[in-house]
Amino acid sequence: MAMRSFATASKQLLAGQLQSARVHTHKTLPARGFALLIAVIFMSVMLAIGLSLGTIAFKQEQLTSTALRAQDAFYAADAALECALYADQKQDVFNYDTYNKTGNTPSVSCEGTTPTPFPNPSGGLNGTDLVFKGRMPVDGGAECADIIVYKPDPTTAKPITYIFSQGYDVSCSRVTSATPGSASFASQGLEAFY
Repeated sequence: MAMRSFATASKQLLAGQLQSARVHTHKTLPARGFALLIAVIFMSVMLAIGLSLGTIAFKQEQLTSTALRAQDAFYAADAALECALYADQKQDVFNYDTYNKTGNTPSVSCEGTTPTPFPNPSGGLNGTDLVFKGRMPVDGGAECADIIVYKPDPTTAKPITYIFSQGYDVSCSRVTSATPGSASFASQGLEAFY
């Protein structure tokens, strides 16, 4: 009987080990593949999030750069407009009667900078109206601005002075030498009439 119980115990032990081995083999193989699948999916999601954040950061940097360039152009336009207003209202540079009699081109100077008059017409009388068009460096030449002053004959029913200023975030030499469609700079315009 001792033999029998040993044989029975051996069979039971062997059967238990085989069953345990089958269960263990059955459980471990799918768990390893599943973990790899989860890791690949997780890494794909993290890569997509990282690329999205990188794209957003790049676009934000571009928008900030464009906003700063537009701000520089606005300040250049504002400086040129203030220069023309000061020249007209405080220095009487655009006095209609003076140019009606002499025909000279108005001479504007702000902080030691004089606008370069545009050709055709650069200034003086255009028919019965006083027109001045000029380009001036702003902020030590870092930016540029165009000025247009239009002053109609004061004997007309509503003599309104019109001043337009277009500022650029680049130097005047770059604005002048730029070919349409190939130049990249920001511009902002301001106007005043009174």
